[in-house]
Amino acid sequence: MSARADHIVDIARGWIGTPYRHQASVRGAGTDCLGLIRGVWRALYGAEPEVPPAYSRDWSEPQRNEALWAAAARHLAERPVPMARAGDVLLFRMRARAVAKHLGIATGGGFVHAYGDHGVVESPLSAPWRRRIVAAFEFP
Repeated sequence: MSARADHIVDIARGWIGTPYRHQASVRGAGTDCLGLIRGVWRALYGAEPEVPPAYSRDWSEPQRNEALWAAAARHLAERPVPMARAGDVLLFRMRARAVAKHLGIATGGGFVHAYGDHGVVESPLSAPWRRRIVAAFEFP
């Protein structure tokens, strides 16, 4: 891993144990998957590039709008999924034909993410998770 990737992974791992809280982004107090990415961004650059609008847990699924993907593409550099590496943001589609609505930070063999009742955890990037990755992004 590069020094920059190590730094990003260390920041993300610093959030492990933070409880899951929808729309939150406070290390140690509460976050969701987007909040984790926002927190890593703040640690790297200071202010966030935009304030996210209020969002529901379905992430615009009824409208079939890839809002999360579009937001990531506005601020991060998209790369082909097979080229993803540690420190990259991974975007997941949790069900076939649903919008992509889960994010994590690649750590090498796994990824850090805020996940439902589990809070922020590091999970192995197992085959079921790997199948769900639809995009990968590099911090600028």
